[in-house]
Amino acid sequence: MAGELQGRRVAILAADGVERVELEKPRQALDDAGAQTVLVSISRGEIQARNNDLEDAGTFSVDELVSEVSLDDYDALLLPGGTVNPDKLRMEAAAVRFVRDFVRSGKPVASICHGPWNFVEADVARGRRVTSWPSVRTDLRNAGAEVVDEEVVTDGNITTSRSPDDLPAFCERIVQEFARAPETAAVGGS
Repeated sequence: MAGELQGRRVAILAADGVERVELEKPRQALDDAGAQTVLVSISRGEIQARNNDLEDAGTFSVDELVSEVSLDDYDALLLPGGTVNPDKLRMEAAAVRFVRDFVRSGKPVASICHGPWNFVEADVARGRRVTSWPSVRTDLRNAGAEVVDEEVVTDGNITTSRSPDDLPAFCERIVQEFARAPETAAVGGS
């Protein structure tokens, strides 16, 4: 539904190795619903995208540095996957803090495929019902999450999905969940 996210600012936290379709498709769904999406990363310039983790898939321009933004600047957070992307993010204290602060704030957070790895490092998986790519599930369980094998799962303010195959359901759900969040007054940014 066009316009249901009008006035909402959504941070997309990603780094080199992001799975292109997992950033591109949800971003398009959010933009189509009227959101302003902002690509936040750990370094300036561009991030390298991948297809199936192995093939070069072009780049995305970074809008903001995670070390220079605040959760108060955004209404929601999207964490796309790709194997390398969340591994890079979990090595950066500012990115881990941003994810932790977002989840603890109660604002909506959505993650797909390998993206929920970010919840492990941010220590916010405990007691949550989530899904992810199969290879991430043991880490989520070890971090105290209840892991299920479902297309899309929402538990409180966290929405997760398994893989690019689930993108249609994931995109529909995140628009619904992000629309429920109160709008933050736009601050700075792109």
